Amino acid sequence: MVRVGGGAAAQRSAQQGAWLGLLCLALSPLAAPVALAAERPNIVLLVADDLGWADASYRGSDIDTPALDRLAKEGTDLRRFYTTPICSPTRAALMTGRDPVRLGVAYSVILPWHNHGIHPDEHFMPQSFSAAGYQTAMVGKWHLGHAQQTFHPNERGFDHFYGHLHTEVGYFPPFANQGGVDFQLNGVTIDDKGYETYLLATEAQRWIRQRDKKKPFFLYMPFIAPHSPLQAPEELLAKYRDLPDKRGRSRSPSDRTNQFGRLRGAPSKRPVYAAVVEAMDRAIGQVLDTLDAEGIAENTIVLFLSDNGGEVVRATSGGDNSPLRGGKGGTYEGGIRVMAMLRWPGQVAPGSRWDSMMTVMDVFPTLASAAGVPMGNERSLDGRDLWSEIRDGEAVAHEGLFVVGSETPIYGSLALAAIGERWKLVQHVSQELTSITIATELFDLYKDPSEYNNLAEREPKRVERMAAAIKRWRSLYPITGTRIHLMPPPGWRAPHDWASYPQRLESLQDTPAPGMPPPEAVRLLDYLHGERGRLIYDCEPWLLEGGVCRP
Repeated sequence: MVRVGGGAAAQRSAQQGAWLGLLCLALSPLAAPVALAAERPNIVLLVADDLGWADASYRGSDIDTPALDRLAKEGTDLRRFYTTPICSPTRAALMTGRDPVRLGVAYSVILPWHNHGIHPDEHFMPQSFSAAGYQTAMVGKWHLGHAQQTFHPNERGFDHFYGHLHTEVGYFPPFANQGGVDFQLNGVTIDDKGYETYLLATEAQRWIRQRDKKKPFFLYMPFIAPHSPLQAPEELLAKYRDLPDKRGRSRSPSDRTNQFGRLRGAPSKRPVYAAVVEAMDRAIGQVLDTLDAEGIAENTIVLFLSDNGGEVVRATSGGDNSPLRGGKGGTYEGGIRVMAMLRWPGQVAPGSRWDSMMTVMDVFPTLASAAGVPMGNERSLDGRDLWSEIRDGEAVAHEGLFVVGSETPIYGSLALAAIGERWKLVQHVSQELTSITIATELFDLYKDPSEYNNLAEREPKRVERMAAAIKRWRSLYPITGTRIHLMPPPGWRAPHDWASYPQRLESLQDTPAPGMPPPEAVRLLDYLHGERGRLIYDCEPWLLEGGVCRP
C-alpha cells in the first residue's frame, strides 16, 4: 500500500507528531514522565477477523450486535476505512504504520510452514507506547511470525501475551494448528478450557482490573472470530439455526464456487456465522462494561476494525459485505473497505460519521498523536496522522494513491488495486507457465462505490498512470516475501506444541543473515532484479542515483 505522491506528507506528519510529543516533555520539567503518562488516555484496539461490512445490526444486519452498535452510537463511524485483503498484511501495517509490501508480507498470510516474520528492525506500535510509560498487553491472534523469538509478541513491545501465534486454531480446545497446540501465556503453554472468544474476553477483563492503576495501558485484542472454521456455543447456534441466508451475489469469483455449492445442496454457513459474530460482540461488550466498572471509559480510546472484508464463500463462511462488491482475498471494495469505529467520550462526537479515506497504516500515527505519545520509528512511515480531522469531524483529501494486493488462494493469481480519493483501478493478474494475462477495471468511487461500471476504456490515460503505480509497488517486494503456499514443503512436520517452536534468542546470531551473494555484489544483483523484486530490504531503487539501492 505504498502511498504514491503522499509519502513525504505522511513522513512529515509522523515527524511532527513525534517532535510535538518530545516538545511537551521538554517544556514540562516539573512533571515527571510517569505523571505525564498517567494523564494520557488508555488505548483499547479491537480487531475482528473477516467481519463483513454489513454484519452489525446498526447497519441493518439480522445479527444482534449491541456492543458494536454502542460503539457506533457513542463514537464515530469510519465509513471509508481500508485494510489489505488478508490477515497478516493488515496486521503488519497496523503494528508498524508502514506498507506491508516493504515488509515482505503482502501477497499471502504467514503460514505455519513459513519462517517469515516482520524484520526486527521495524518499530511496532506498542514499543512507542511502552517507552511513553504505558502497560501493554495483547490478547488474541498474532499471525505475524512464529519461527524465531525475534518475531514473538513479547519481543515487539507487548509486556503480556495471551493467545495464539497462528490463525485457525478453532474455537474449542485443544486450540491447535496442523495438530500442534497453539495457546500460550508469554511463551508458556496453557490449557484454559472454554469457548475461545469468551476466554479472550475473560483474560482482557482480568488484565484491565489487575493493571497498575497509576499508569495508562495499551490493550490489543485481535479476535479469531468470525474466521472459519466456524464454531459457536450451542445457545447461539440454536438462536440462529433457522436464520435465512438473504445475501445476494457478491459479483466476485466466489459466486462460481457458491453456485456449485448450491447445486450440491451444501448448507449455508450464515446461521453459524451469525452465532460466531454475536459471541464476539458479547466479548466486546464485556470489555466495554469493564471499562465502565473501572471508571476509565471516559479516558479510554476504543478503536474497532475488521482486518479485511467478510469471506463470502458459501461453503466455508457467511460474511455479508453488501452493498459492496466482493470479499476477503479480493481487491474490490468488499474485500478491503471494512467496518471501523472510534470512541473517545468528550473528544469524538457521539453518533457521528467520518467519510474521509483512512487506511490501516494510519492507525499507529493517529493513535500516537491522540495520546501524545512520541513515535519511535526510524524508518519513514506510509501512514498519516488523522487525529485532529477525526476529532473535529473535518474532511481531509487523500493524497496520491495506495496499493493493495493478494495472491490468495491460487498461486500466481493476483488481485491488485490502486485506490485514490476518487478513482480506483483493479487488476487481475494470472501467471501461467508461458504467459501472463491482465484484466483491468476502473471505477469512480464517488459515483459508483459498489463498482458496477468499468470505465477503463473511457479513461486510458488514467488507467496507464494507475497501472504504473501498481507496477512500481510490486517491484518493492522482497523476492523471498510471502507467497501463497497452501501446502507445506514435502515432508515438513509440525511441532507438538507451537510455544516451543520459535528459535530462542540465545540460539540466534545478533544480526540478520547476510544472504548468499558476496557483499560487494548485492547492490548490483538488486539492480539486475529490476521489477522482479528486492534483494535489499526496504529499497526503492528509482529514488536513488542510477536506480541502485544503498545496502
